[in-house]
Amino acid sequence: MTQEPLLSVRGLAKAFRSPRPVLWGGTRREVRAVEGVSFDLAPGETLALVGESGSGKSTTARLVLRLLAPDRGEVRFDGRDWLALPPGELNRARRDVGVVFQDPGSSLNPRMSVGAIVGEPLAIHGIGTSAGRSERVRELLRVVGLPPQAADRRPGEFSGGQRQRIAIARAIATGPRLVVLDEPVSSLDVSIRAQVLNLLIELQETTPSRPAYLFIGHDLGVVGHLATRTAVMYLGRIVEEGPTEEVLGSPRHPYTALLLASRPGPGRRADPDAVRRRRVAGEPASPSNPPPGCPFHPRCPRAGPACRSELPPETSEGGPGGRRYACHDPEPPLTGNFFPPSS
Repeated sequence: MTQEPLLSVRGLAKAFRSPRPVLWGGTRREVRAVEGVSFDLAPGETLALVGESGSGKSTTARLVLRLLAPDRGEVRFDGRDWLALPPGELNRARRDVGVVFQDPGSSLNPRMSVGAIVGEPLAIHGIGTSAGRSERVRELLRVVGLPPQAADRRPGEFSGGQRQRIAIARAIATGPRLVVLDEPVSSLDVSIRAQVLNLLIELQETTPSRPAYLFIGHDLGVVGHLATRTAVMYLGRIVEEGPTEEVLGSPRHPYTALLLASRPGPGRRADPDAVRRRRVAGEPASPSNPPPGCPFHPRCPRAGPACRSELPPETSEGGPGGRRYACHDPEPPLTGNFFPPSS
């Protein structure tokens, strides 16, 4: 990374603890959802957090948004200690952060008009007059491809793709510098995913604030289309991170290779037998009872004695802004374009 990060996360951790069992002698179960997560996000950049369900990517996003309080770690946004901001200052600072959730059907209030939904952040932060906010709402609707008349209707009158456009309009209403996108297209029909993704790319390039995106997802085709950089998470940890073309084109961590080998559709890897060898049976271990050593070793075809007993150190390649991964026996680098482009 060659410029000062807009968002800097260091050592972020969060565990959820179950209520103590009623039976005598019971213990509280602890689920380590996020463990030691660190990354940087530059202005105008898109960083994707990817992994299977339960990998901790959405919890990481909620910690960054301060919808959850971390157990430890540091989050700095635009040079400020984000976690130390008092409530009043935090509410003012949130003008610079937008969010789009996975399901617009549940994230949009069905009793409010679209105009009220999109204009709500402007009203909360006292931006403009009432007439000015109404004009801003009409402009935002136009930008996301909806007619001005949509402001007078309810979210339930729109399709899923249109509702997500409404959610995007709300997210960019205040001109944020960071937008968190939590699985923004996973609930949409395949036929309209590309439209919404292209809209997000266009808005990032044309919106005056040029927002950075923190994208949460699991579809590697979507990630390859949208993200500048990709961080792969497994059992609450980042196991590989770097430029998207490098991470998806020549993965160094066996878990990243497994995700790519499991991707449906035709691939273009040089060695089809290597792809089949990477298809490892089994499910991820429970976050409440992670294995010793490398968390991935029970599923890894390259696991050796060190993997079963020692947490792998992090290796960096290419200097600042390059690749980093945590693996005792990384995948050999590949040459050529092995990751098929998103459709």
